[in-house]
Amino acid sequence: MRPLRDAQLGAFTFFASALPHDVCGSNGLPLTPNSIKILGRFQILKTFTHPRLCQYVDISRGKHERLVVVAEHYESSLSDFQRQGKTASPEMVLKVAYEVLEGLEFMNKHGMVHRALAPNNVLMDHKGNLKLAKFGLYYMTDRGGDVDFPIGYPSYLAPEVIAQGSFHASDPSNEEAPLPSGPKSDIWSLGVLLFEMCAGRRLLHNIEISERLKFILTLGCMDDIVTVLAEEHGCLDTIKDLPVNVLELLRKCLIFLPSKRPTPAELLGDEVFNEISCLYMPFQKPLSLFSSSLRCAHLELPEDISDLCKEDYLSERAIDEVYYLWCLAGGDLEKELTNQGIIQSKPPLCTLPKFLLEDGESFGQGRDRSFLLDDTTVTLSLCQLRNRLKDVGGEAYYPLLEEEQSSLPQSASSQDLSTTVTLPLIIRERDTEYQLTRIVLFHRLLQAYPYKRDLVWKDARVDIPPLVRGMAWAALLGIEGDIQAKYEGIDKDTPIPTDRQIEVDIPRCHQYDELLSSPQGHVKFRRVLKAWVVSHPDLVYWQGLDSLCAPFLYLNFNNEALAYACMSAFIPKYLYNFFLKDNSHVIQEYLTVFSQMIAFHDPELSNHLNQIGFIPDLYAIPWFLTMFTHVFPLHKIFHLWDTLLLGNSSFPFCIGVAILQQLRDRLLANGFNECILLFSDLPEIDIERCVHESIKLFSWTPKSATYRQHAQPPKTTAVTDGNGFGRPGTYYFSDYQDMPRTDLSREPLALSELKAELSPRISAEDLIDLCELSLAGGGKRTRAGRPKIVAVDVRSAEDFNRGHLSGSVNLPYSSAFGPDGELVQCPGTGVLHSFRGRVIVVISHFASHLVKVNFPRVCMLDGGIIKMRSTGLLTVPSPQI
Repeated sequence: MRPLRDAQLGAFTFFASALPHDVCGSNGLPLTPNSIKILGRFQILKTFTHPRLCQYVDISRGKHERLVVVAEHYESSLSDFQRQGKTASPEMVLKVAYEVLEGLEFMNKHGMVHRALAPNNVLMDHKGNLKLAKFGLYYMTDRGGDVDFPIGYPSYLAPEVIAQGSFHASDPSNEEAPLPSGPKSDIWSLGVLLFEMCAGRRLLHNIEISERLKFILTLGCMDDIVTVLAEEHGCLDTIKDLPVNVLELLRKCLIFLPSKRPTPAELLGDEVFNEISCLYMPFQKPLSLFSSSLRCAHLELPEDISDLCKEDYLSERAIDEVYYLWCLAGGDLEKELTNQGIIQSKPPLCTLPKFLLEDGESFGQGRDRSFLLDDTTVTLSLCQLRNRLKDVGGEAYYPLLEEEQSSLPQSASSQDLSTTVTLPLIIRERDTEYQLTRIVLFHRLLQAYPYKRDLVWKDARVDIPPLVRGMAWAALLGIEGDIQAKYEGIDKDTPIPTDRQIEVDIPRCHQYDELLSSPQGHVKFRRVLKAWVVSHPDLVYWQGLDSLCAPFLYLNFNNEALAYACMSAFIPKYLYNFFLKDNSHVIQEYLTVFSQMIAFHDPELSNHLNQIGFIPDLYAIPWFLTMFTHVFPLHKIFHLWDTLLLGNSSFPFCIGVAILQQLRDRLLANGFNECILLFSDLPEIDIERCVHESIKLFSWTPKSATYRQHAQPPKTTAVTDGNGFGRPGTYYFSDYQDMPRTDLSREPLALSELKAELSPRISAEDLIDLCELSLAGGGKRTRAGRPKIVAVDVRSAEDFNRGHLSGSVNLPYSSAFGPDGELVQCPGTGVLHSFRGRVIVVISHFASHLVKVNFPRVCMLDGGIIKMRSTGLLTVPSPQI
């Protein structure tokens, strides 16, 4: 969006038509409220950025089908000029006509018309440039069908619009809707507006509306409408004295028959604008972040370099950003409208409907005028926001992106924000100053993407501002290139067998959300899902794919191509081959590894669940098939995925374990039936706690412990962080599968063999790496200074003395475990209990015995001591002298 600069934020409100409560659609579901339909159509208007159009910012839905629209606003308009009663100069008339036509032509290219063109909707900035307001009202209300008031002003409506009459979509008596207004309707409205400027008076202002409409329709019998209007208003001499080009412009606009009236594009190229058209530069569409064009190709410094040094830094921020901060600073739309008298509350008694008795006597209230359109725009005061940000220094608006920034002295405000980072995420997301600094930083990082991709990863570890979450996720997923061209090249229209299942699933997917439940949301859902199915012929549509799509579509509602690209990058990373036609082997391996992760981190819970037969197959498939989007609402998924996207494909295992640990007490106290009921209606989960626990679990999990042979094959390049394991709060970005394969790597196991093992396996190279780091004191130590990992060799003392891993502990199986696998009392078991809490790597096949006696963080060395013999790292004890 464009910067705020001298603009203001304005809000206006109206009501959508109410629908009957006892009527259902053809699919048997309740009808979608008109306000939600309008909300869905409105979204595309936010993408329209043109110098002649006021930028739409947001729409909110209130009670009783009330909608409040926020848009760019200016106090000055052509109505101010009309009230002065002066006639406009020919130069001004041509300037107004040309700039309005520019805005109309841009709208027409996007399939829209204004229909409400009037002087009060033609605003002027401080430089006198025109901007059209309320241009989306006709489109968002489905040509007026979703509201109880007509779109447009009678004095400015074209004759063909008046002749069609009114139409209401919910009225069953209207079998056919009138034809939609075309671009030529706005040309008539422009002609009336220009005529009023030339005459210095309002057209038919003092005549009743019915007489006014009749008069306009009778103009069809006239040859020269401009002359007739001038005679009617007593300004014939004034009109005749106009220059030829201005008079010709009026006559071309005020042509009664639409077939002979020009369109805005045709009129812009007319010779009447030969002298003025050269003064305007053609509009260039801003380049998107993900495109094939060079984003810096058209960058220019302003003519006055002092424009870069303004002290009003807030005015240089984007309009949507300023509005977002305004809301965080305590802004309330309905309160602002109530203070201005636009919203008025009435006692229930005064809102009773009107009814008639048999004798014709009527009781109750007449039609409530408040439900009609009040086109008053209320200016939203930014004083509260500016006061809130007055202590934020200018350096916060222009942060340095390199490491040198750490050596700079910090201002008092930045020091305060450093303490804010430690607060809970929900508080940080509502802190105005903190969000400002984070949004500005991410905007700069994303503008430099992909060059600054590493810094995006680094700052995303702290948190991701909700306002830029969609783009930040795309950067984390590595989206690049001309995604729009690729998306447009996919056939999304030809019917396929999956269409029926998609149609059934969409009306059930996150329909509590107003945006996704709108008809526009359903259309976009359908297109993105179908694009994915068509572009992945080796995969199939499984139920749950719609839930996976929902977060990406919500964040990129106006950019289907980006939603599709993110989804296409997300699925191979976290759900590789989950959508095969026969995915049973992939799912079973995934659930088995998850079961081993439960045993690794919480053996007591794992033993209990296995004892009662409550296996992950009964509850975890929807978790992982949808990456928890089927389980949690969107606002929780956003916080969860902010962290998930920073981890590798094994991070979901840690999320699953973290969820179980929040339910741990109830699970341990219940049997099979109670656990089934518990998961049929999952209790409230603290997502922030879940995220923190997941990171902690992830930092304790060796890389190779989550190895899966059906995971994504190695990539040629990977973003790695070698310090991932052992440092809580640090992420390990690369998958174990991305590491080069050696003789010491984990070997794939048959599914039956994998299921027979309670604890996970760890590769020999992983063990060597971790042991070397811990022995060298390289950070892999507990708070008490002890190594986090210990190797336990359960061979006999004789075999141990022939060669063992340096630092390993010998605990012969025959002396430590009884015939039934129970741990018996011996000198070695006392040592073993001192290792509780550390990662215990058993160099044999007896790790399951430790799991059964509730030892946490137990894993088994893949290949045993045999693999270690080829490394040359085995040692023998020194002889005793």
